[in-house]
Amino acid sequence: MSTARLVHVELDDSNLPPPTPEIEQERKVALFDLLEDNSFALPGREGRPAPEGPYRLTLSIREKRLVFDVRTDAGEPAAEFHLALSPFRQAVKDYWQICESYFDAVKRLPPSQIEAIDMARRGIHNEGARILQERLDGKAELDIDTARRLFTLVCVLHYGG
Repeated sequence: MSTARLVHVELDDSNLPPPTPEIEQERKVALFDLLEDNSFALPGREGRPAPEGPYRLTLSIREKRLVFDVRTDAGEPAAEFHLALSPFRQAVKDYWQICESYFDAVKRLPPSQIEAIDMARRGIHNEGARILQERLDGKAELDIDTARRLFTLVCVLHYGG
């Protein structure tokens, strides 16, 4: 098994309101999928090699910044990144709007209409993943599927914050 991966992911949502059932479901699915299959590596910095993975990640929002606290599997600090939330705001807003449409559609629309909404949701999700990959450039290396799942978790945190 590759060491360039996450083996534990935690959301620090202690300062956020309780999630709705739909948001909790999004969170559970993203966490499960992320831990099942991901690619996450830290590049070396300033001529030093990066701490070896696998990694443990805690995501939080502190002082209006998205915080990635990355540790080795043994719990030793490996890296910490603080990202501005503003580049994510529109994608997160669009994502939750389309999710609300999707959650509503599942209850009352035929599969063909649900599929169209889901395609739009995937497009927004891809855009959010692209933004996340850009913001993490030089800090962490991750594939598009890992970025998509992490973007879902960013949305879950952002929703309450």
